[in-house]
Amino acid sequence: MRIIMLGAPGAGKGTQAKKIAEKYNIPHISTGDIFRANIKNGTELGVKAKSYMDQGLLVPDELVVDLVADRIQQDDAKAGYVLDGFPRTIPQAESLDAALAKMGQKIDYAVDVEVPDENIVNRMSGRRACVKCGATYHLQYAKPKAEGVCDVCGEQLILRDDDKPETVQKRLGVYHQQTQPLIDYYENQNVLKEVDGTKDMEEVFADIVSILG
Repeated sequence: MRIIMLGAPGAGKGTQAKKIAEKYNIPHISTGDIFRANIKNGTELGVKAKSYMDQGLLVPDELVVDLVADRIQQDDAKAGYVLDGFPRTIPQAESLDAALAKMGQKIDYAVDVEVPDENIVNRMSGRRACVKCGATYHLQYAKPKAEGVCDVCGEQLILRDDDKPETVQKRLGVYHQQTQPLIDYYENQNVLKEVDGTKDMEEVFADIVSILG
């Protein structure tokens, strides 16, 4: 079962990807994790990726696809995998399809976690993070025991810059411009499945499971 997770930043697709991976015993693969693992292990691809990142440049699509292709050929991905945060653009999706075709594989499901922008802005602006230990909270869904104080280490909680409404709006703008076209792309391949991401997390997961079977 080869799955791609789609959805705007803050839609909860990462959480759902982890739950899918656990239930079906397949790896949850995010490009960030792949980059970190390859850089840490000093692989040829990792060294190349690091040279771009050190200059503050985006890693080129070709190299990202090579890293993903390398990861999905590992033993733990034989029964399938959940790709989270990749592909982000049509060229990446086309390159991924070409790489998969060489392996005799194709994507089975592209699951789009649908959440309206205003919900996402509200969700993200309610997040709080601990400045010391990194624990995260939400003013609505997962409040700290004492307001503004971390349950774990007692340090102050902050609203991170990337969770501020204006930053979230900007990220959503980029998402709609770059990644939204992927929804049409996978719909044309008859693999797109949409779920209502505004529901409770467990309900969203139940909806995904009913699609995947």
